[in-house]
Amino acid sequence: MNELLKVTTNNDRMTLSAKELHEFLEIETPFKKWFGRMCEYGFTSNVDFAEVMDKNVQNPKGGRPSTDYQITIDMAKEISMLQRNEKGKQARQYFIQLEKEWNSPEKVMARALQLADRQIAELQDVNKTLKLENSEMKPKALFADAVSASQDSILIGQLAKLISQNGYKIGQNRLFAWMRENGFLCSKGENYNMPTQKSMDMKLMEIKERTVNNPDGSVRITKTTKVTGKGQIYFVNKFNEALS
Repeated sequence: MNELLKVTTNNDRMTLSAKELHEFLEIETPFKKWFGRMCEYGFTSNVDFAEVMDKNVQNPKGGRPSTDYQITIDMAKEISMLQRNEKGKQARQYFIQLEKEWNSPEKVMARALQLADRQIAELQDVNKTLKLENSEMKPKALFADAVSASQDSILIGQLAKLISQNGYKIGQNRLFAWMRENGFLCSKGENYNMPTQKSMDMKLMEIKERTVNNPDGSVRITKTTKVTGKGQIYFVNKFNEALS
């Protein structure tokens, strides 16, 4: 079938340009006035037609571009019939034939398959997004469970195991070295491996003191570096960032 007028599909329905129909029907009345009259026959905006900007016609005076309308096939058929001339009859027969083809079993099946393909593609995109979010959230979920299970601060060695469980493999000695190199633990002197002022101010670490009674009756105090709950969150997240 020869194409009398360009018809497009939008949201699974056929529409065409009101201006192109106006031109095809050889209407002498200016388009804007003519279309307004046609709308008086009971057509509804955003149901039977939608306003669009005419990309092919520029307003010679500048400002807003020329206005066109995308109209449904049903509206186009009725408008064509209202003209009561040979061009109108020709256009109406053309639209009727288009509808027959559109509603043929083959075309209906083709549209159904296209819709199914789009839905599958959308579901695949959603699935990819969910997998990505899950992979990003899993370490955080594991870590949150581990921290919630630990009510007290932990040793550096325990922190190394926690970090390793969340994806970044590191041992106790290497973690101690990293802490010293990055200013979280003192690197020399009598405070070697004790928290720096920076760690204490950030409340990432604390010092646990314990009194020990020696056999000779004397008393000594031992100091142990421990990582607070806040510190556990901080360091696990920091090493997770190194993985991304």
